[in-house]
Amino acid sequence: MKRFKALWDLMRLEHGVMILVAILVGSLIANRGALPDTFKLIFSFLTALFLEASTFALNDYFDLEIDKKNRRNDRPLVRGDIQPRTALILFFLMFPLGIISSFLVNLPCFLIALITAFFAIAYDVKIKKIKPIGNFYIAYIMAVPFLFGAAAVSPNIPPIIWFLASIAFFAGVGREIMKDVMDMAGDRAQGVRSFPMYIGERNAYRVASVFCIIAVMMSLIPFFLLKDTAYYGNMVYLALVGVTDILFLITAATLIVKRSPPTALFRKTTLVAIVFGLLAFLQGAFLQG
Repeated sequence: MKRFKALWDLMRLEHGVMILVAILVGSLIANRGALPDTFKLIFSFLTALFLEASTFALNDYFDLEIDKKNRRNDRPLVRGDIQPRTALILFFLMFPLGIISSFLVNLPCFLIALITAFFAIAYDVKIKKIKPIGNFYIAYIMAVPFLFGAAAVSPNIPPIIWFLASIAFFAGVGREIMKDVMDMAGDRAQGVRSFPMYIGERNAYRVASVFCIIAVMMSLIPFFLLKDTAYYGNMVYLALVGVTDILFLITAATLIVKRSPPTALFRKTTLVAIVFGLLAFLQGAFLQG
């Protein structure tokens, strides 16, 4: 059981599950609420799981020293539950499988996977040391599954997909800047420059809050304004996304008001909020006609 948990933590499979939901949302909306071809759906899921798991394993391999300095005991390599060599082996096994899986979906998905995979490796090896760029890359990773899912079933990505992806992007940037403050000690020791080092800790919290608030405001637009979508006037959507918005607003307000907010707690809280947001997107996707 301990070994299974260590592998789960290394590959961040909870993130993998959320990526699968985002892909399903994209494919359902693009397919007008109907489940897409089973073959395409399976290989879309496999693409996401293999690439997500492999790049997280590579990330932890390169981040081992900085994670030790930041006392990231949630990382299995830091705890010693998994050896660095194992993380590297997992990357070289799963990464090619992810690329091959995307090719079996269609050419647009293959190109999306190839571009995303290139940036994933660049991030793990180099870009993460330029934290402001890395923040936007991670946010892109949260947004692109919606587009990937739509591209798996349709040559044209509906505007609502771009809108939902944008909400995920803004929420992602806010969470990553918040994480920058958590990791300042280790980043500084490794010569990594992040938002709080450029603009100060308090200003970094304010910037993170702005991105969170933008995501909240955007999440209400489908309910009130987008009449040609299943989210317009959808009370179930409003209830689910309302939970997300409340958690993000509490986080944003606390980051602005408190000098030492519980950032680690808010990282977990906003992850729960994202789950509710995905459920809100998912129920509407099934109704899209």
